[in-house]
Amino acid sequence: MNARERFLAACRREPVDRPPVWLMRQAGRYLPEYQALRARHGFWELMRTPELAVEVTLQPLERFGMDAAILFSDILTVQDALGFGVTYDAGGPRISPLVTDGRELDGLALGDGAFAFVGGIVSELARRLHPRRALIGFAGAPFTLAAYCLERGPQKSVTRVVELAERRPAVYQRLLELLTEAVERLCRVQMQAGADAVQLFDTWAGKLDARCYAELAAPWTRRLFERLRPLGVPLVLYLRNCRQLLEAAAGCGPDVLSVDDSLELAEACRRLEGARALQGNFSPELLRRPAAEIRTAVRAGIAAAGPRGYIVNLGQGLTPDIPPDGVAAFVGAVKEWRS
Repeated sequence: MNARERFLAACRREPVDRPPVWLMRQAGRYLPEYQALRARHGFWELMRTPELAVEVTLQPLERFGMDAAILFSDILTVQDALGFGVTYDAGGPRISPLVTDGRELDGLALGDGAFAFVGGIVSELARRLHPRRALIGFAGAPFTLAAYCLERGPQKSVTRVVELAERRPAVYQRLLELLTEAVERLCRVQMQAGADAVQLFDTWAGKLDARCYAELAAPWTRRLFERLRPLGVPLVLYLRNCRQLLEAAAGCGPDVLSVDDSLELAEACRRLEGARALQGNFSPELLRRPAAEIRTAVRAGIAAAGPRGYIVNLGQGLTPDIPPDGVAAFVGAVKEWRS
């Protein structure tokens, strides 16, 4: 069983020789080779230039040998394609204009070939990776993208999103329809170019209570998955702070639910009763520990989740200060696992 076969079997909850492993933000700032590229190129240039995006995407596989690569990109590709202004500074990404009364949406639309550059990058990655390794595409979920359109700087709350939905429901509806259609097109482009799976990041939906999630976020994720389902590509949904929303998120229809460390893997397995494959949920802080402790934790995590229908990952993305040796020990521990 090669890495791609292993990853796809895990998505389908089929038997595997061992659980597959990849890490959120596995391509990025903790790697010296990424830093060397970043010193010469801006982030937007790295993401949009095919040869650079391919190189960055493949860097962690060349160093650590994960089972899957995830496209090096940014969730705000959608806003950029729609015509919002997108900038990056020390405080994080910024969108302009922020949506207030709906007039900001006038004239926004996807042009022909809006995501053609993404398709080209995915196609080249698939050519290099297939048939031995898996390739994961990704996009932001509609609700999380809406939060970026309303909140200034790095989001500390989703207050403005909830207020817009309550006070101007027609504007909220229009914004979410616009974003959902754009995300659908982005996902289709990636799937048709060769992505083996697509992960949807709903990072900010975990800040909602159960009622607000059911009303404001889940319907749009469900609609998106229903539209993408006929393409036959596994769909992964990631939420942070997912403990109170686990069943509701599973109800949106993903093949794989990626969970953070707000709950134990054993609890997630018990609550979902095998209805979805699971991915996660180790803390990045584990990767600072000695290799022996990392191996022990990995074995315990796999034992809790069971090797079938489980993809080893973190509960959130790698941060720039994580030591590469810790990543090597983590990936190595998974690859050494035997039932």
